[in-house]
Amino acid sequence: MSFLSGARGLYAILDPDHTTGREPLAIADAILAAGPAVLQLRMKRASDRAIVDLARELRARCHHAGVPFVLNDRADLARLVDADGVHLGQDDLPTAAARRVIGTMPLGRSTHDLAQALEAVREGADLIGFGPVFDTATKQNPDPTVGLALLAQVVRSVPIPVVGIGGITTNRVPDVAKSGSAFFAVISAIGSAPDPREAARALIEAWGAG
Repeated sequence: MSFLSGARGLYAILDPDHTTGREPLAIADAILAAGPAVLQLRMKRASDRAIVDLARELRARCHHAGVPFVLNDRADLARLVDADGVHLGQDDLPTAAARRVIGTMPLGRSTHDLAQALEAVREGADLIGFGPVFDTATKQNPDPTVGLALLAQVVRSVPIPVVGIGGITTNRVPDVAKSGSAFFAVISAIGSAPDPREAARALIEAWGAG
């Protein structure tokens, strides 16, 4: 299963640090019930064992729901749990090194300006995360906000799918859709929502109206 084979829409990121203390698997079940295009696990402060245990549970639930599962940051663990893809940041493994671990598994790369986006393409990334599109509180030290105009420019400039990320809310989703992005990613907008399923459903509906 490849999340690049025509999938579009909500790229849901599950971060246990952004579930307001609730059980991550329960949040995942609620998100999956809404029908996202992709679900990615993001765990910045956990042991390898904890990441693997949760990733395996999520992969099983994602596949049951017919939703691709992506693991953040760790090419080695993505291969170990047989994820559908891995997403790497600017400070993670270079693409060539990651390829030696994951082979042809789809690889995404976080980028924050046009030069980084073009470099990711040259290095062989299959997908680009671009942002933060709007101000975000999810990261402690976020990169400068890029805005919708630069997001649209990146979409026009690269031949691979782009995921808009950062500060995206239901009201902003239609504008992100109009940028030409293949996906839009959210973390706290669903993980911290009182009703994650309803929040995800509303985001998906707003994307369709964009």
